[in-house]
Amino acid sequence: MTISRRPGRRPGSADTRGEILAAARRVFAEKGFDKATVRGIAREANVDPALVHHYFDTKEGMFAAAMQLPVTPDQIVPLLLEGPREEIGERLVRLILSVTSAPETREPMVALIRSAMTNQQAETMFREFVTNALLYRVADRLEVPHLRIEAAFAQMFGIVMGRYVLRLEPLASADPEELVELLGPTVQRYLTG
Repeated sequence: MTISRRPGRRPGSADTRGEILAAARRVFAEKGFDKATVRGIAREANVDPALVHHYFDTKEGMFAAAMQLPVTPDQIVPLLLEGPREEIGERLVRLILSVTSAPETREPMVALIRSAMTNQQAETMFREFVTNALLYRVADRLEVPHLRIEAAFAQMFGIVMGRYVLRLEPLASADPEELVELLGPTVQRYLTG
């Protein structure tokens, strides 16, 4: 006699939704929004696709839930603004490198970057978050033009792309403090002239 299970259900973990979100972050980080599929995410989470649909109505809804970024602007802005103004470039570089150094904080960010490159909705979401919630708040507090803060961000965006998406060597394996020393003065120039 075989015991049949209900579709979409599985025994075990009480945090199935959390496991699906973790799998979604990995799949979105690896494939971007457009190439990620509900079936692929279900396979990565070792669940039935029906269970994924039980928790998330759409792939877009799952993406939105999965992209809960590891840090918020309310955490980042004070870290950047506290301390001497002539060291803000160094603080920004160190902050970006520290947030992206651990897989659990890097994967959601890389997934969002990849998705923003291939999906207009993700691009809009990423752009609005970065500019309005983060960059312009810092620029206004520092009283620097928005163009300058966007240029500083573009510098760091390029570093994240080269280090974690393209995996350019020796950039990908460079010591973070070496990069802080190399990039800090350039980012500082954007912010102080």
